[in-house]
Amino acid sequence: MTNVILIGFMGTGKSTIGQVLAKRLERKQVDLDTYIVERTGMDIPTIFRERGEASFRDIEAELLQELLDQEGLVITTGGGAVLRPSNVEAMLAGGTVVALTATEEEIIRRVSGDVNRPLLAGDAALRVRTLLRERAGAYDFAPVQVETTGREVDAIVSEILGRMVETDGFRQQ
Repeated sequence: MTNVILIGFMGTGKSTIGQVLAKRLERKQVDLDTYIVERTGMDIPTIFRERGEASFRDIEAELLQELLDQEGLVITTGGGAVLRPSNVEAMLAGGTVVALTATEEEIIRRVSGDVNRPLLAGDAALRVRTLLRERAGAYDFAPVQVETTGREVDAIVSEILGRMVETDGFRQQ
């Protein structure tokens, strides 16, 4: 069974959508950031603070590959997992990649006040706008793109399932 990998900017709904999608597919859902915390014994802000973003990205790449080497998972990634070309290649080779999108305003609404997002330290709205500009096009490689703004979770999951069938996303089952 092919993996399903959810990507997208922070606050686009990857974790929430991933849980419901996994349930509908009767698969295990693994959140990459949670997996990193479990494997390192440190939360994400601590890794960023003590080791830096580059070290976090190294850990992220290693553990992403570990998950992609398995089969039949729904993997939800952090928003920055796409920043390394090797991660992009690994995701495309390791399953069906689905990018979730949302409007800038919706992302800001969803992530404001979340202390577990070290990249948003300070003015969250300004940081979101800056990061969105820096990452423009970074999620475009995904063969399935789904907008989440103003939509119910079940409708989004149904769209993902329908789009995956259209793009032959379950060909390896």
